[in-house]
Amino acid sequence: MTSPPRIAVVGGGPGGLTLARVLQRHGIDHVTVLEQEDSATARDQGRSLDLHAGSGQDALHAAGLYDTWAALARPEDQAGRRLTPDGTVLAEEPAEGFANPEIDRGQLRGLLLDALAPGTVRWGTRVETLTPRPDGSHELRVQGPDGPDVLVADLVVGADGAWSRVRPLLCDARPSYTGVTFVELFHTDVDRTRPTVAALAGRGSTMCFDGDRGLATQRLAAGNLGVYVSLRVDEAWVDGFPADDPPAARAALLAWFDGWAPALRDVVALADDAVVARRLYALPVGLRWPTHPGVTLLGDAAHLMSPFGGQGANLAMLDAADLAAAILHDPATATARYEAAMWPRGAAAAHGAAVGLATVGRGDEADDPRDAFLAAREQYT
Repeated sequence: MTSPPRIAVVGGGPGGLTLARVLQRHGIDHVTVLEQEDSATARDQGRSLDLHAGSGQDALHAAGLYDTWAALARPEDQAGRRLTPDGTVLAEEPAEGFANPEIDRGQLRGLLLDALAPGTVRWGTRVETLTPRPDGSHELRVQGPDGPDVLVADLVVGADGAWSRVRPLLCDARPSYTGVTFVELFHTDVDRTRPTVAALAGRGSTMCFDGDRGLATQRLAAGNLGVYVSLRVDEAWVDGFPADDPPAARAALLAWFDGWAPALRDVVALADDAVVARRLYALPVGLRWPTHPGVTLLGDAAHLMSPFGGQGANLAMLDAADLAAAILHDPATATARYEAAMWPRGAAAAHGAAVGLATVGRGDEADDPRDAFLAAREQYT
């Protein structure tokens, strides 16, 4: 590589932005983030996420943004409850300390973007081709708002999620459907507009799973509430789901919850007209590839997993901080040094998420995905 290296980060999510921020903080300015979205507000960034001590929070320290994040974080939303379909409380976990406070995804992305040098992110830019060059660098042909362009990078980092365009440079792995689909719903200003739903949701997260169906609520910033309906359905089920017709969508979902407590059904029946259906995909647990000094992956591009372990964004940001540290140590050996730590960590988390996905709603409290993650760490080291 040249010194300083030219770095192209494909994808402007939490992982890609964290990588750019840590590098710029330490004087590496030749960093470009290529993001397909037209702007930071082009689409809804999703609901809330919790940043964990030891992963996401460590990455924020590396980025010099911990205090900024802490001022926005909601430690009161660390609380959690599990209910039965008749509304009985099975378990309750209070909000204590600052181990994993919540923050809305849009807020997190905003604070990372605000910390970057102007022009770091090239919005509305799609990578069309990536071609290795004889000197070990890569040529990226991109299509942006001003037309086609060509970039040359000494290091290409795929931070571009499940369907990464960078991953095929390293391996043939593709995500497979997990058998579960989420339908996301939303309640605006829930304490004022739907106090009965707010009372059932409480603070933090409230979950109820029963076999192939589940319902979860999650407190958001500004008094809003996110809702996740989880269904074990065929991959093609979404194709017939009327997401663009909210009343029909709510009616279709309510059919899955016949016999559930009226207060739980109201979480679906009274939701806003924003409906998003998402199939859940995952990469093979323990995925690795031949190390290449000019290309690597982070976050979902490297170890896509179901959200039933709560690790995704945290690992993406920790991946980014570790990769930045490896680049700062020695660009020539950075990918090898970084991947040696990332692979076992990602595999253990993906194993835990797979256990969580397989057992949720089946009544086996011993198979908590957090316990599975801890138990799997030695297996994948």
